[in-house]
Amino acid sequence: MATRAYELYGVPTPPHDPEQEYMTVQETAHVLNCSVSWLRRFLKANRHLHGYSGRRIITNREDRAAIYEALRAGDPRKGRTLPRQRRRPAGRTPALAGS
Repeated sequence: MATRAYELYGVPTPPHDPEQEYMTVQETAHVLNCSVSWLRRFLKANRHLHGYSGRRIITNREDRAAIYEALRAGDPRKGRTLPRQRRRPAGRTPALAGS
């Protein structure tokens, strides 16, 4: 039987005060509108952007600002900020106007 804390581990939760100095990963993910798993992977790759309170990972205001800027910049490996557009199915080209 899973505990409530275990069930909420990967779920973004709203903070009591969005302007508070320190937030947990779940609260930070809710404020930045990203997934908890993405945020944990990002913080693992960028260890200088978080601290610990016991075993709990916490972020401060400056960390959240840096994470937000990285989130807005997009994936540097792909070189794009917007998601890739879907391709049209092969063989279905739109009719040319005026022909």
